[in-house]
Amino acid sequence: MKLFDLTGRVAVVSGAAQGMGQATAVALAQAGADVVLVDRNLSGAEATAAQIRPLGRKALCSATDTSDPDAIRTLFEQVDAEFGHVDFLGNIAGDGHLANPEDLAIADLHRVLQNLVVGRFAMAQEAGRRMLAQGRGSIMNIGSLASVTAMGRGHIAYSMAMGAVVQMTREMSTEWSHRGVRVNAVLPAQVLNPSLAKRMQDDPTLESRFVSGIPAGRMGVPSDIMGLAVLLASDASSWITGAIIPMDGGNLAMNAGGTPGHEPHVVQTFRSEKK
Repeated sequence: MKLFDLTGRVAVVSGAAQGMGQATAVALAQAGADVVLVDRNLSGAEATAAQIRPLGRKALCSATDTSDPDAIRTLFEQVDAEFGHVDFLGNIAGDGHLANPEDLAIADLHRVLQNLVVGRFAMAQEAGRRMLAQGRGSIMNIGSLASVTAMGRGHIAYSMAMGAVVQMTREMSTEWSHRGVRVNAVLPAQVLNPSLAKRMQDDPTLESRFVSGIPAGRMGVPSDIMGLAVLLASDASSWITGAIIPMDGGNLAMNAGGTPGHEPHVVQTFRSEKK
């Protein structure tokens, strides 16, 4: 469909070596975009490029550290030289850190904020400057359900950072949307990746605990973001901006004390009392 056609557009995707970054990059290329693949794991980014180039799309790989604003500036200068414009940013890469609030070292907090807040801001700022100059563009920031709800389990540094990502999204959208640049955030629940798989291997009860809070009855997989990424990159979402979009199998919609639909229910009748 023409609404979803990305032919002639250039997308920059961070975290492109694996997981949601890789899935996003491949989906955009399938829809017609040339893609800049950013990941510290350069060999992984090259493996993603090997999936994209047979589609007839260009793929530029970079090992840019997305926590370093100077390196990010250099990256976008390379994009300027190679493509001359950027139409979409998939702002995905970034590291967290698990620690209880009473144990969290300030140095570790600074590192998480640098990775997830300062780095994502610098990526969006560099892409946004170019999009504003051309009068159009779309940015997809990846947040988390931890952006808007508390997770516990030692996620305080991650949650603080992701809360900032959501507010950054709202502010950028408010400042830029009337100038043609849309900014949205996607909030995934638990999406399978190598680090999460290791945690579940270390704690065999973790997956069942996660799934008990997901009405759809399964954890996320990286391919779940593919259609959403194409939508947000395309003209099909031309009036969607400042949106905070859960990608969570219904987790956020369900009350924390709720019972998912795949569990048996006790049938009760409730009567409204009017005074």
